Amino acid sequence: MDNPNAAGHDEHVHITPVDLLLKVWFALVVLTVVTVAVTRVDLGKLNLLTALGIATVKALLVALYFMHLRWDRPLNGVIFLTAIVFVAIFVGGALLDTLSYQADLIPDHAPKMNR
Repeated sequence: MDNPNAAGHDEHVHITPVDLLLKVWFALVVLTVVTVAVTRVDLGKLNLLTALGIATVKALLVALYFMHLRWDRPLNGVIFLTAIVFVAIFVGGALLDTLSYQADLIPDHAPKMNR
């Protein structure tokens, strides 16, 4: 059995051009700089949403190009998108919970624990 595909293995290799990987790397670096710059600007409640949006774009770039999801089977893309949707639901639920009691917090004061 010299041929690995003879046993029914579905083997495919995708070689990504170095210039494409460098472009994606540069985009990740730029998005990291933008993330740091956004922390220095007061956007109010949009600070967190902006940071999460940039992080999502960066995660998509890594998954699509460095993990070769762009050239993989479509089912793997559907599984990845499903995972992203569930993460968004869980993070959104946590943020909604945080927003519901944030008005009760006193700035620079941690509530004392009852003993």
